[in-house]
Amino acid sequence: MSQQRDGARRSAEWFGAEGRNGMIHRSWMRNQGLGPEVFDGRPVIGVASSWSELTPCNAHLREVADYVKRGVWQAGGLPLEFPVMSLGETLMRPTTMLFRNLMAMEVEETIRANPLDGVVLLSGCDKTTPAMLMGAASVDLPSLMVTGGPMLNGKFQGRDIGSGTDVWRLSEEVRAGRLDEADLTEAEGCMSRSRGHCMTMGTASTMACVAEALGMQLSGSAAIPAVDARRYALAQAAGRRAVALVEEDLRPSTVLNRDAFENAIRANAALGGSTNAVVHLLALAGRVGVPLTLDEFDALTTEVPVLVDLMPSGRFLMEDFYYAGGLPVVLRELDELGLLHREAVTVSGRDMATETDGARCWNREVIRSGAEPFRPAGEGTVVLRGSLAPDGAVLKVSAASPELLTHRGRALVYDRVEDYIAAADDPDLPVTPETVIVVRNAGPRGYPGFPEVGNPPVPKVLLEAGVTDVLRISDARMSGTGYGSCVLHVAPEAAVGGPLALVRTGDWIELDVAARRLDLDVPEDELAARAKEPRPEPEEAAPARGWAKLYVEHVTQANEGADLDFLVGGSGDAVPRHSH
Repeated sequence: MSQQRDGARRSAEWFGAEGRNGMIHRSWMRNQGLGPEVFDGRPVIGVASSWSELTPCNAHLREVADYVKRGVWQAGGLPLEFPVMSLGETLMRPTTMLFRNLMAMEVEETIRANPLDGVVLLSGCDKTTPAMLMGAASVDLPSLMVTGGPMLNGKFQGRDIGSGTDVWRLSEEVRAGRLDEADLTEAEGCMSRSRGHCMTMGTASTMACVAEALGMQLSGSAAIPAVDARRYALAQAAGRRAVALVEEDLRPSTVLNRDAFENAIRANAALGGSTNAVVHLLALAGRVGVPLTLDEFDALTTEVPVLVDLMPSGRFLMEDFYYAGGLPVVLRELDELGLLHREAVTVSGRDMATETDGARCWNREVIRSGAEPFRPAGEGTVVLRGSLAPDGAVLKVSAASPELLTHRGRALVYDRVEDYIAAADDPDLPVTPETVIVVRNAGPRGYPGFPEVGNPPVPKVLLEAGVTDVLRISDARMSGTGYGSCVLHVAPEAAVGGPLALVRTGDWIELDVAARRLDLDVPEDELAARAKEPRPEPEEAAPARGWAKLYVEHVTQANEGADLDFLVGGSGDAVPRHSH
């Protein structure tokens, strides 16, 4: 709940106080060179930065913050930058997803505990964007997001290469003997050649676009390259707008309504965006009290074609996407198909129709029209159910092989992804192109943390025979930069006794994407007998302390957003009790 303060700024409870408490709050702030005039009741805007040199995607956010603060000053506010936890997908183990909810909690509590009237959220890498949105939404102070922008296109041997996507592709080429290690080392230095997050339509780019489609980021900003001067001009505009949000009392609870989530879900489908958007949007919806279920990610997108030809589903990269017109063009195309809520409010104060009506496409190879899409409707992320996934699973059709979308094969089961990786190059591995590789115990509780191991490599013996894809099924996630016929987020996960835990090598598994079915073809009485058998003890001991213990005890399943059960909902912006 937001606390009523009879028109006074929330920050006035600190800086406008009389006597000892007011002196405490003002005097120590003045050691930063602030004069008494800044405590005159003007809006105090927090600039929440996930900058870190351990998060290369966000390592330039200090500069972005300077431009945001410039905009806040221009609009008559007082900017105060503060750090929050940074989740670097490229370095953190076992997975940044283990810490998304911790970062969201830190963002929420830091905002609430301090004299802030509004917030600008600076993010970039995969989990920093949803974590910051979740935390800010739970406080519900006027807020907007500024993502750091994608890297420039990678360049390798005369062609473009994409972060993540070409990591998987080129490393498979080495395993197949078609590329040598020297070429791989050269590509390593060519791929990440500027500041910014992944320039494929991976999770970072997807969530930046999702934030814009939700209305929480200024229109046209998601795709601006990190090193483009327009990124910094945008940051300055966001700082000015943050002050206006406070003046207008425009809060996330107003922006993040049902229409906003439907716009974001459809935009993700049109982009061929990451499957990770599903779990993040479910969690965010839970924070703001918008009823949203896993099945709606399918039901809302059956008429949505894939409009954007970007890796990993296509050819181009985010730099090309921005030059072609960016997300406003995609949203305009959805509008022309009757699939956009035009009246949805955005942090600009204008509705979505106003933000997108004037959008123009400058490259129809990159962004296709609704009349001539890149891929037909229904080829984004689909939701599967059946005896193997009673609570649902997801598959990104645009990144899968068409011939595997209807498939029946025998399972080859691994309880740990490490065990499969160790076996994947075995020349005697008993696999055929019809084999279904099952990797389990990699869900929210089982790993713990829900890692991106759901697209394990294709067995080497098949790669050498020219087979580049096999059906893979897991309770894990997959990097948004990844591709392949990978069924992910199987719920309930194996670690909590889901049917995935009962699969044995040699069992028949059947996938029918058109029917949205994923079934284990084993008699029910046989499964009931297996369920009664003692389960082997996991090789990794359950966390005994700290955040991981709290996480395992309270994390919800993938189909519910993998938030902590006690963090669903919000606590509002009520001013805490005095500290002295």
